[in-house]
Amino acid sequence: MIDPQDWLGMLLRLAVAAAIGLALGFEREWHGHDAGMRTHALVALSSAMITISSLLLFLELKHEGGASDPLRVIQGLAQAIGFIAGGLIFIRGRGVKNMTTAASLWMAAAVGIGAGAGQTGAARPTPMNSRAIIASR
Repeated sequence: MIDPQDWLGMLLRLAVAAAIGLALGFEREWHGHDAGMRTHALVALSSAMITISSLLLFLELKHEGGASDPLRVIQGLAQAIGFIAGGLIFIRGRGVKNMTTAASLWMAAAVGIGAGAGQTGAARPTPMNSRAIIASR
């Protein structure tokens, strides 16, 4: 879970999300795509922040006798980033453009969610695995 007093731990979660987002966006930026390093880092960072915030809110409500479900936030993030990624995709002639960039943004959100939830071990190998997949044209 998360300790509301552990600001250093929360900062580490946010830093991991931003760093992995930057790494994911590097390849996209290198190849001249609009959604590059800053976009990927911001998607990962904002996803981590929203996840941390939902976990803290869950603890606060639980302490006061209320109920909430932080997994609903993850569902909402997945839908929101799907909408944003869908806006990147377009058809030109017989080809579909920006599918890989859209998928990469979705991965940045997933990494942010994982890092925000404290699952940095699952998030760390993501840039290497994603790069291998993208390079396997």
